[in-house]
Amino acid sequence: MLAPTPETADTAAAPIVLTRRRINLIFSALLAGMLMAALDQTIVSTAMPTIVGDLGGVSHMAWMTTAYLLATTLVMPIYGKFGDLWGRRNLFLVAIGLFTVASIGAALAPDFGWLVAWRGVQGLGGGGLMILSQAIIADIVPARERARYMGPIGALFGLSAIVGPLVGGFFTDHDALGWEWSFWINVPVGVAVLAIGWFALSLPRKRSSTPIDVAGILTLSVTTTSLVLFTDFGGRDGWGSWQALSLLAVLVVSAAAFVAVELGAAEPIIPMTLFRNPTFVVATALGMAVALGMFSAIAFMPTFLQMSSGLSAANSGLLMLPMTAGIIVTIQGSAGFIARTGRYKVFTIAGAAVIMAAMVWMTTLSGATSLWTIGAMFFVLGAGLGLIMQNVVLAAQNAVPATQVGTATSTNNYFREVGATLGVAVFGTLFTSRLAENLGSALAANAEDAVAAGITSPDTLVPAAVKGAGEPLRTAIVDAYATSLAPVFWYVVPILALALLLALFLRELPLSEHAGMVARGEAVNSEEELAALSRPVPVDEVVIVEGRDDDAREAPVRV
Repeated sequence: MLAPTPETADTAAAPIVLTRRRINLIFSALLAGMLMAALDQTIVSTAMPTIVGDLGGVSHMAWMTTAYLLATTLVMPIYGKFGDLWGRRNLFLVAIGLFTVASIGAALAPDFGWLVAWRGVQGLGGGGLMILSQAIIADIVPARERARYMGPIGALFGLSAIVGPLVGGFFTDHDALGWEWSFWINVPVGVAVLAIGWFALSLPRKRSSTPIDVAGILTLSVTTTSLVLFTDFGGRDGWGSWQALSLLAVLVVSAAAFVAVELGAAEPIIPMTLFRNPTFVVATALGMAVALGMFSAIAFMPTFLQMSSGLSAANSGLLMLPMTAGIIVTIQGSAGFIARTGRYKVFTIAGAAVIMAAMVWMTTLSGATSLWTIGAMFFVLGAGLGLIMQNVVLAAQNAVPATQVGTATSTNNYFREVGATLGVAVFGTLFTSRLAENLGSALAANAEDAVAAGITSPDTLVPAAVKGAGEPLRTAIVDAYATSLAPVFWYVVPILALALLLALFLRELPLSEHAGMVARGEAVNSEEELAALSRPVPVDEVVIVEGRDDDAREAPVRV
């Protein structure tokens, strides 16, 4: 039995017993929260072409995804650190509440600007659901067994890949409902998830008198926002434009200020000591590189499929299902091996190689590519993601003390989301700028047919209009989408080659045999261990935990 640390000693007089039933109940609450966020992503992604067409935002379509990812990225370190200091239960419930309220705002959005704003608020909740779920799993499950819990999570995302496109397609393809229901559907689901979390999420509460790192939060927020806006303005107006250069200056100054603040903070949001840990650094850089390519591929594929293949919103989303199948197959296949052997590095290397191969294959996409071929591309991409993404988080969590598991998880995810945000911003800008130019040329060359089809500009283009357009206009629009997206994937390949190199240098540490809460003295594995803690202990076995007099605790140490 591990002795409590000073950090845990003043938080819980009686440790929680991590019975199998309790672990399953906590895990069910986490699954419910992740299902809500996953369904929203697939529903909105499927409905996006209709949404931006109705609100006149085709040329700014990337902001629908960028706003969500930016907000998610901003709050990840905050959720991680606050969870380590105060406990994760209440923060998880707050995240669910934010996500639900923002869904109401998005459904009522009067224009594209308001919709983007509410998507940002949704990201504030979605970031908490993502980080806290991963950290709580690390709290209740030892690192060596953690891979087994990725299977149900993969199946959950598989369910969302099936249900989300069907629901999103149903809403957008039926005028009586409309795309607003893509957000209204989150409200009853959010209430149900909040109820499940309230009753099932039994976790210890903590107390901390440490001052909040307000300066760190502010400087990190400015750094992240200026980074994303720099990539957006640079890709749209040119990297030498005054907007891009101004944002670059803000980025450099705020990043330097953030590092200076964190070096002197009592409880920094992102401790600089993490970057002295080579395993954590390599795992984090690897996740960032993979995410940069992954999100750029996934974010715009449903739009490409709807426009270039003439599919309905529901069917185009369902074509993402092979990717989910690939994720599930490789997660399930690797989980048992990791649990038996404790080896995980081989999967990160294989995952980076498979993703790079899939990306090269996707550069051949065109309007004439068969749906079977596209499905195979997605399956290979998913297989690579299943091999690498969860193992990168596992490596980062396993490389730090149990008291920093939330901070390490959030920092690792923060840089992964920075990569994702950069990927969507940079490659999304490349895609949409090419698309606006190519669509403009296609409509100008077929002006009479475009007027007859009711297509007045690229910003008002929706899948239904493309499907109803006659030839040669329809072929011109399809070619515009195909020739705008496929070449962008070549820019991702060198980044994935770097990810493969990082995977080769990842140091493989022995996986911990103790859950985070057990290691911190907040929980025990059985009633027998709890009873052993309460028995009288000889004086020579007592350890006095240093701290404030009123918070001192005694705990037996096995010798």
